[in-house]
Amino acid sequence: MSKKPTQYSSEFKAKVALAAIRGDETIAQLAARYGIHPTQINSWRRQLIEQVAELFSRNSSASKENGQTTDDLHRVIGQLTVERDFLARKLDY
Repeated sequence: MSKKPTQYSSEFKAKVALAAIRGDETIAQLAARYGIHPTQINSWRRQLIEQVAELFSRNSSASKENGQTTDDLHRVIGQLTVERDFLARKLDY
């Protein structure tokens, strides 16, 4: 029977990767403390470094998308208001 691989939470991965980036302890010391293979720690550290830039770029693009979504919703609300007023006038006759 094969052993099921351990799945770590994203919070744990971030904690270990940040500790590796800080450099207060070596990768080997972190591996011994957390019971993880050093290659795994290096992989998480590399992922963190690569995705930090995306974190900030996503925030700016998300705010642009939010602005577009808000504009679209206001446009639809305006259109529905006009249609409602038109139909209300037609029913009054």
